[in-house]
Amino acid sequence: MKSFFALLISVSFIIAAAAKTGHVITFRSPSLYPESFTWDPKSHNFIIGGTRHQKLLSISESGVAETLISDTDLPENSSFLGLAIDRRNNRLLACIHRIPTATHPSPFNALAAYDLKSRRRIFLTPLLDKNDQNPIATVTEIIHPAAANDVAVDSSGNAYVTNSDGDFIWKVNIDGEGSVFSRSETFKSHPVDLTVDYHKCGLNGIVFISDGYLLVVQSNTGKMYKVNVNDGTAKTVNLNRDLTAGDGIAVRSDGVVLVVSQYKLYYIKSENNWDEGVVFDETTLDVEGFATAVVVGNRKRVYVLYGHLIEGIMGNGNREEFNIVEIEENEDKEDNIWLFVLIGFGFTYFLFWRFQMRRLVQNMDKRVT
Repeated sequence: MKSFFALLISVSFIIAAAAKTGHVITFRSPSLYPESFTWDPKSHNFIIGGTRHQKLLSISESGVAETLISDTDLPENSSFLGLAIDRRNNRLLACIHRIPTATHPSPFNALAAYDLKSRRRIFLTPLLDKNDQNPIATVTEIIHPAAANDVAVDSSGNAYVTNSDGDFIWKVNIDGEGSVFSRSETFKSHPVDLTVDYHKCGLNGIVFISDGYLLVVQSNTGKMYKVNVNDGTAKTVNLNRDLTAGDGIAVRSDGVVLVVSQYKLYYIKSENNWDEGVVFDETTLDVEGFATAVVVGNRKRVYVLYGHLIEGIMGNGNREEFNIVEIEENEDKEDNIWLFVLIGFGFTYFLFWRFQMRRLVQNMDKRVT
């Protein structure tokens, strides 16, 4: 097994290829600075939320942008972050977050659900820590760190929202009732490099796997966690490398998981239900575009969102155009990595056989003497 482990370590030195782009979708929406998007299989459009406007846009594959939902009842200066479509119930789920400012010193976090047919809001559920009493606390109250970042939905319509400041997960059932779902100590079991810009951003991208668990990415450690949807227990997925600054996450129909960061897009595969996984490919992205989300569209096509988020956060930009870019995978790499893994198994077996044969010969020599 040591030889196989060494092989997996060697796999981690794959040189990231420059992004091989396919379809580039440029859409216009002044000062939107989107952080997340999702793919709507019914309309065959992307849905994007802005960090500066309380609206959700529908973006066609040709780049035509239309306002899908405008929710002016949301708190002032709040942003749409993570998005997910509940296909079974034809709902759009959206994380709402407001960063504390001088004029609004308390944060606001909520999950909104919208009916995609009527485009009306179904519910707006404040997301609180168990000790919080007021979703919009006064400045004199104790404010627990919280940022509703991303959302995933299971087959029953339950939503799971990551808190990237507090490192725990909320759950909101189909009726809009919210609670803290998982506060596993596993989420705080890995060291954080305090010198990196994203050291305060913990649990981030989240996706539901049909076998009954969630996969969650943690930005400031580069780790991935497997979380049981029944009881919230979590364990670290053993990977052959860290997912540096990992942000958004998606899963393809073939089981390949995609994790995007500002720097790279990672392709990950597992053969044992995500107790372990292998990063078999990675693609270098446009750092200036600051990719924060990844989705899978038609025919397993993979798209990343370049929302120029840092420019928007700094407040010094008035960008009018943003891009959704298809990233094409080097398919040979996936086949090659698993070929190497099989060779590793073979090599391990050979060494074990050689060791056993050596012991056999030594024992026979002792008997002869």
